[in-house]
Amino acid sequence: MKDSRFIGLGVALVTPFKKDNGIDFRALSDVIEHTINNKVDYLVVLGTTGETPVLSAEEQVSVLQKVLDVNNSRVPIVIGIGGNNTAELLEKVNEWDLKGVDAILTASPHYNKPSQKGIHAHYMALAEASPLPIIIYNVPGRTAGNIEAKTTLALACESEKFIGIKEASGDMSQLMALASKKPDHFHLISGDDALTLPMISLGGSGAISVIGNAFPRQFSEMVRFALANEWDEARRIHFGLLEIIDQLFVEGSPSGIKAALSILNICENHLRLPLVPVSRSTYTRLSDLIKAIPIM
Repeated sequence: MKDSRFIGLGVALVTPFKKDNGIDFRALSDVIEHTINNKVDYLVVLGTTGETPVLSAEEQVSVLQKVLDVNNSRVPIVIGIGGNNTAELLEKVNEWDLKGVDAILTASPHYNKPSQKGIHAHYMALAEASPLPIIIYNVPGRTAGNIEAKTTLALACESEKFIGIKEASGDMSQLMALASKKPDHFHLISGDDALTLPMISLGGSGAISVIGNAFPRQFSEMVRFALANEWDEARRIHFGLLEIIDQLFVEGSPSGIKAALSILNICENHLRLPLVPVSRSTYTRLSDLIKAIPIM
């Protein structure tokens, strides 16, 4: 049976920072309230958009606890836990207090570029250790290794711990192979805001979104219209947001979404090195696009 908690819009939360580089927990609360009040379906904490690689272990725990406290069981919570050392990942899953968390999102190992056999073994080891359902994350642009459709399908069929995949390969042929052959319980979740609408048309369950931090109501409405086969309304919102989605990624993510949130006065435009804020020209372009977005 498909887990209905992960149908719709999930938002990959940013981690707001202060000018002194500390975590801005007040702004994090504001982002959480902004997304939940605007009808997103679940939240993803400690993902790439949250700049997790530059958070200490203690900070990661603090961010997770803040999200759990502010959320107060209103929507499901997914935690990003990953790495390229399988043994270390299993230890982290076993050691962390995951009470209140509903699923794990975990990317394919980065940098050491395992074979498909190695990727399969890595995920199966995680399935044995994990107390929670797992959403696979395929993002070859960051990991330098694609999870092929046959590998994903094998995992989905071999363990019901795997409840879905966040697909960010951008390969429509691969997406169609997954959509046509995946088991019924397995979610196909967009990891690319611009491809969410076509992915839902293939049978996708929704998205784990970046733009949802800034425009949760509009993007969640688009997802809901698409899931209800109300394509005219879905396309209207999709095309209304498409240019800003493109601009959010011109200088990388989460630099673009941090700029957008700053323009919307939701959090300040600070990132931790090696990430830096977008250029003035990109910031100005984003500001112009945001001001032009109609009330939907």
